[in-house]
Amino acid sequence: MEHRISLITLGVIDMDRSAAFYDALGWSRVDTEDGVIAYDLLGQTLGLYPLDSLAEDIGIPVAELGAGRSTLGYNCREKLQVAEVMSAAEQAGARILKAATGVFWGGHHGYFADPDGHIWEIAHNPFSPLRAEDGAFRWNGGYE
Repeated sequence: MEHRISLITLGVIDMDRSAAFYDALGWSRVDTEDGVIAYDLLGQTLGLYPLDSLAEDIGIPVAELGAGRSTLGYNCREKLQVAEVMSAAEQAGARILKAATGVFWGGHHGYFADPDGHIWEIAHNPFSPLRAEDGAFRWNGGYE
């Protein structure tokens, strides 16, 4: 098995509200005809899918989908960008869970929840610089 995540699908209650949130962050939407709202990322796609349809597709009740057991990470090139992204997310409708702050290991991060409660960590890790040409992330860097 090759190591990669190709598609991250978020089950959402209100497709229009969730799409408006990610649109407001400036992400580019890809039109689809299959009930998914997609945003192409660097090497992956983020998909929004109706929560009820996701549960039906898996074959379990909505209550069994769970919530809040994972985070989605977005790394910034610079420390000051963490607060900028957090502010943009809040203006788009996010709920700030933890304001941008320093971390004991030397990084800087904050957390927000999107309109459906999916938790995002916005971080700057000085030990994992992003690839200069496209912003790709690799744990502990390795691009320089």
